[in-house]
Amino acid sequence: MKSETIRKNFKPLVWILTIAINGLIVITIFLPKIASLKSYDFSSLPLVNAVSNALTFLSLLIAFYAIKQKNVRMHRTFIFLAFAFTTVFLVSYLLYHFSTPSIKYGGTGLLKSIYLFILLTHIILAAIIVPLALTTIGYGITKQIEKHRKFARWTMPIWLYVSMTGVIVYLMISPYYLK
Repeated sequence: MKSETIRKNFKPLVWILTIAINGLIVITIFLPKIASLKSYDFSSLPLVNAVSNALTFLSLLIAFYAIKQKNVRMHRTFIFLAFAFTTVFLVSYLLYHFSTPSIKYGGTGLLKSIYLFILLTHIILAAIIVPLALTTIGYGITKQIEKHRKFARWTMPIWLYVSMTGVIVYLMISPYYLK
């Protein structure tokens, strides 16, 4: 009975976390920076974000390979690693953006268009991946394997894209952090 209750009740948690996570990220755009954080040097956090995204990407690739080899234990381990790296990214991202003004991309022409396209698709898909990833892992944890597989077919490529484009966005904007 308890297992059935958990199976049916993880979706409200998914939506609460989705609203909280995406809401906090949106709030960083509009709220003034937190004055008490200004005394700390958070200039290395964009690099931490990029490394976290790269490690998420690699963990997801290994998890995908593992499940193709039918190694469920290894798959689960690397999915949880991907979640851990994504959590590090989220905390670092929020800390940086609650304390530091946003950096504007300084490129022009075609490069600026490419940057803006990558950034826009990254932002949209990052918001979408939150409930997708949480739902997919929820189905995995509750052993609803068919639903897990159905969601994972969408979750994996989107999560890979978001983590990869996070690194690309950092590489494209990083020269402007120094100015």
